[in-house]
Amino acid sequence: MRTLLVVVLVACLTATALGQTREQTVRNDRQRVEAEGFWIYNDLPRAFEEAKRTGKPIVVVLRCLPCHECVKLDDNLVERDPLIRILLSQFVCVRQVSTNGLDLGLFQYDTDQSFAVFFLNADKTIYGRFGTRSHRTEWADDVSLNGLAKALEGALDLHKEHASVKASLAGKRGQPMEFATPEQYPSLKRRYTSQLDWKGNVVKSCIHCHQIGDAQREYYWQAGKPIPDKVLWPYPHPKSLGLIMDPNEMATVKAVDAGSPAAAAGLREGDVIETFNGQPMLSLADMQWVLHNADPAGARLPMKVRRGGQTHELTLTLAKDWRRKGEITWRVSTWGLRRMATGGLLLETASDNQRRSLKLPADNMALHVKHVGKYGAHAAAGKAGFRVGDILIEFDGKRTLRTEQDALTHVVTTRKPGDRVPVKLIRNGKTLTLTLPVQR
Repeated sequence: MRTLLVVVLVACLTATALGQTREQTVRNDRQRVEAEGFWIYNDLPRAFEEAKRTGKPIVVVLRCLPCHECVKLDDNLVERDPLIRILLSQFVCVRQVSTNGLDLGLFQYDTDQSFAVFFLNADKTIYGRFGTRSHRTEWADDVSLNGLAKALEGALDLHKEHASVKASLAGKRGQPMEFATPEQYPSLKRRYTSQLDWKGNVVKSCIHCHQIGDAQREYYWQAGKPIPDKVLWPYPHPKSLGLIMDPNEMATVKAVDAGSPAAAAGLREGDVIETFNGQPMLSLADMQWVLHNADPAGARLPMKVRRGGQTHELTLTLAKDWRRKGEITWRVSTWGLRRMATGGLLLETASDNQRRSLKLPADNMALHVKHVGKYGAHAAAGKAGFRVGDILIEFDGKRTLRTEQDALTHVVTTRKPGDRVPVKLIRNGKTLTLTLPVQR
């Protein structure tokens, strides 16, 4: 399988071999790309003007500017895969290397990605999205070059039929976010502007994608408001509903877990999901967009599925609190939640051997302290006396919080900054009770 993971590894090795600083990598990258002229570099207004002039659709690749793992990701997509290059030549191609000044009314996506793609019309109709992951480092189960090629082809097909399909694409635009651009969020406003600082330190002037999610959560938390489920559990992965998709296709079912909501909907291996909640599907990211905007309290989402040459109409039913079944601890932005809720602790579910050695019941909470932060607000737990190796067995009076995610979300949905949370733990065979401060 030609996976994006391979491309990431190549890029990482290339940057390391060159021994460049992040600042050098970014500046060299800009110089080379602008000299080649294939991509419009960090200039969305120019791209929309070019699309109006030529009648071409637009492809926008957003990727982390200083990150060695992905700074050359889209270079390799173009230079190493001839099919991708041919398809991209039919688009106005934009490389957006920062989110400073980004229109958040238009560009809404999973900001824990370091590589996200939009396909658009010059009138700002969104044809679709591409790019997802459900693990901190492993991408192979979620994306591939074959899948990207299929999404590009699908976007070109929608562009040809733009007038007739435009109404069905309306749902691919989201409602306005809390602020129009990233730098307007309070936690970013004092540190960043709407432009990169090419005359100074360009890397430090860049707003990374994940900082948007951080800033959104901070906005609610600092205001003393509960963080909405949609913000805590963004862009739910279909696998949390028992639906495993084929990364090499646009929206084709690879497997369905028995007893899952996907199975209850009647989905089967090999089904091609043509529309989901009325929207044409180009990728797994498109499916996540529909789920992201579904009601956290439950919903019934219609699907049109092609199976064996016939079209079937199915309905995916989402139960109450369905969104909370997703996994968030792989996300970079979870570090902000760890600061707020656990004072910088990194927790993992205790192993069976650890549980047996401590004679803990199978249904009792047992979270192993894997790491204790040492700096700034992330050092709060360490200052409160927590140590690596501690086993947490009760948290805020509860013994049912069985995962780190359970503990984090309990605090940020039920507590407020300034509260103090009692924690019972086992250390060297002894039971202790310490207190965690809930932080801003």
